[in-house]
Amino acid sequence: MKLHYALAAAAVVLAGPAFALDSEVSMKSTLSADAVWKKVGAFCDIGKWHPIIASCTLSADGKERSLVAKNGATVTERLESRDEAARTYTYAIVGGTLPVANYRSTISVTPDGAGSTIRWTGKYDAKGAPDADAQGLIDTIYSTGEKALATP
Repeated sequence: MKLHYALAAAAVVLAGPAFALDSEVSMKSTLSADAVWKKVGAFCDIGKWHPIIASCTLSADGKERSLVAKNGATVTERLESRDEAARTYTYAIVGGTLPVANYRSTISVTPDGAGSTIRWTGKYDAKGAPDADAQGLIDTIYSTGEKALATP
């Protein structure tokens, strides 16, 4: 009987959801936290500062942005929370062509001496691509964006 329960428990564990992938970048900027937040804080301004993004269209309620990358990839993201005082917002991907599912990400900017630290984190599952490919793509998006934000 104990073996039966052990096998059943193992089957539940093996059939459970895969572990989420993580991506994170953290970079220091010589710009003040207020200056960096001015660049990144408006949800659809990603089209102005991220070199991969060709355009951003904001929904009427300001809660969803539709992005088109320079390579033609599309993604729709929904703003889940925003804290202006803490200079942070969290969003989720709700559609598009990226090879990810269950994607949730946070961008934050904190003071760091005379400059600031920019942190972009995300959790997601690969969808339609190997984990390494999905993670490599998200890591590239994050690092390219961080470098653009860190420069004056």
